[in-house]
Amino acid sequence: MRTEIPVHNRHGDRVDPVPFLVTAGIAFTFALSFGPIYGLSYGFTLPASLALSTLAFAVAAAIAYHQLVRRAPALDAGPLPPAPRIERLFYAAAAVGVLLVALTLPLL
Repeated sequence: MRTEIPVHNRHGDRVDPVPFLVTAGIAFTFALSFGPIYGLSYGFTLPASLALSTLAFAVAAAIAYHQLVRRAPALDAGPLPPAPRIERLFYAAAAVGVLLVALTLPLL
């Protein structure tokens, strides 16, 4: 038996939930794998590190939901131009670079 959960954007069109699920899964893995270790190295207690990591995951999942589900273009919008997609890709790469630099600070 196949169960589908319809996911809709702000226009009421059905949206593929897989990109959101993949992004939220990566955020979960990243936040709860590295977050407590780095929280402890910054001097937080283990419960505080876990709480901050869970909060970071929740914020990342909420942002991913907003970007990938709620703001998904309408079906009749046509193909997206490549320039905004490339620009968002560069912004995402810059954000990952800043995150990786922030993760190396306790190791210095």
